[in-house]
Amino acid sequence: MPSFPAPRLAEIAPFHVMELMARAKALEAEGRDIIHMEVGEPDFPTPEPVISAARACIESGRVFYTPALGLPELRAAIAAFYAVRYGVDVAAERVVVTAGASAALLLTFACLAAPGSEWLLTDPGYPCNRHFIRCFEGVPVPIPVGPESNFQPTVAHLSAHWNIRSAGALFASPANPTGTVLDGEELRAIAEFIRQNQGQLIIDEIYHGLSYDRPEQTALHCGDDIFVVQSFSKYFNMTGWRLGWMVVPERFARDIEKLAQNLYISPSLPAQRAALAAFTPATIDILEARRAEFRRRRDFLAPALENLGFRIAARPEGAFYLYVDCRNLTADSEAFAHALLESAGVAVTPGIDFGSHAARQHLRFAYTTGVERLAEAVERIRHFLG
Repeated sequence: MPSFPAPRLAEIAPFHVMELMARAKALEAEGRDIIHMEVGEPDFPTPEPVISAARACIESGRVFYTPALGLPELRAAIAAFYAVRYGVDVAAERVVVTAGASAALLLTFACLAAPGSEWLLTDPGYPCNRHFIRCFEGVPVPIPVGPESNFQPTVAHLSAHWNIRSAGALFASPANPTGTVLDGEELRAIAEFIRQNQGQLIIDEIYHGLSYDRPEQTALHCGDDIFVVQSFSKYFNMTGWRLGWMVVPERFARDIEKLAQNLYISPSLPAQRAALAAFTPATIDILEARRAEFRRRRDFLAPALENLGFRIAARPEGAFYLYVDCRNLTADSEAFAHALLESAGVAVTPGIDFGSHAARQHLRFAYTTGVERLAEAVERIRHFLG
């Protein structure tokens, strides 16, 4: 007799930050003032040139399906973006426009994961990644990482965890929840290790554009056999448009196309028309000013939290997160986060959302609100701590 739901559902954990955010919204509905530092979403509105492009598309009335891999002109624009920003040559035929970066990762594992195949991930790391793998009957294998490697993987980590069942790895740079960046030489070494072991490397670059201390390097510099996932959500301030992309090795392009055709037909046409305006000089100027503001927020919040007794656990070079060690203040970051929300009206994310390695010793603060609100949050936390 079949058993429902499928057994794999027992291994799919809830997205804790979304549940905490739901509680924060409920408190707001009761009239409470909540400072949101829990969700990984820029607070800036979508840039006006992007909105204007979407409006023109919708007003034309010609809102139809597109090719499954995306509008040819958008794929070409993304390829040109890699040439301008990174100096790397990417054929437009290798660019796949997707219904958000989540769809890109789902397509990737639908294409690559065989039942029982093992995939290496960092712990802590973005929580949905392990569930994407499990949905396609793969096995996520967490690599505990910490301050000694700036919460990023090394070849030594891979050597310790690789075995006959290993199929590949998914790593992020800049990373969520830590904001850390993979060193270029280490990334090259990781790519070569996986290549030599006939595995597949996937690199999540959805926070590219939001780096603050050194020039970014895309993993595409390390070879054309790597899957690179990107998004219009973070740097481009288009979270709700649900549009992303990936660059795939040429030999997988047709397989990815078949999957996209079957799983969701095509990405949203208005979102794609809007995204064409994301690469214009006017939009890039807006985004770069916002990147400078994110850096200002980081540079305010990090020392302010340290003054309260938190310890910055990682070098936050990118994204918009601070991953902090809170063991001097609490033995249970999850209970602390819920108490902080209820008592002080400050929403932050407990480490349990990102894995199990030292999870209850860490919290993630998202600096996705203005400096004035961040300062208010710091004062509320100070009062909460007594």
